[in-house]
Amino acid sequence: MVMKLYGPTLSPHLVRVLVCLEEVGAEYELVPVNLLADEHKKPEFLAINPFGQVPVLEDGDLVLFESRTIARYVLRKYNSDLLKDSSLVDSAMIDLWVDVEANQYFPTISPITFQCLMMPVLGGVTDQNVIDESLVKFKKVLEVYEARLSKSKYLAGDFVSFADLCHFALTFNLTLTPYATVLDSYPHVKAWWESLLERPAIKKVIDMKKGSWN
Repeated sequence: MVMKLYGPTLSPHLVRVLVCLEEVGAEYELVPVNLLADEHKKPEFLAINPFGQVPVLEDGDLVLFESRTIARYVLRKYNSDLLKDSSLVDSAMIDLWVDVEANQYFPTISPITFQCLMMPVLGGVTDQNVIDESLVKFKKVLEVYEARLSKSKYLAGDFVSFADLCHFALTFNLTLTPYATVLDSYPHVKAWWESLLERPAIKKVIDMKKGSWN
């Protein structure tokens, strides 16, 4: 039975899963969910995720939500080395930087991309104060990343991992905003980002995302 992934490609959470599905060459069906029409709040969707959020993965009788959990499941199902489960130290470093992404990177970059990309779609007015305040916080986070990536090519070590892939969705969204050049001030971060863009799975997901914000 083919796995089903519910959600729109404009969702960075769904894209976090998409990248992993493409990395392992999984066969799956992408089931669109129109967030603007509140399809994620309708009873049929709440039946698979009572929190009314995307993405959701159905794999036979198994139903999962929370994008990082889904992504880990996909990687383990296909025995991907992107989690380094065979190494206690490497897997711990991956977990560390996944948590950093969730608790430090995501909260500071997300308001910037939301104000620039999502707010116009919703018919709202971009709040420059939110962007400016978030940029200050985001640059402080990038300083930590720059220091880390000056010591290793990727976040968990000299190997690409799930920790790196977790950063793709919102970083790519940032490149669609007027603030794309913020990464230029952090050469190791910029090199890391450019290396991720060379991955075939990421190139495919970028193609899938084209038009998401139009």
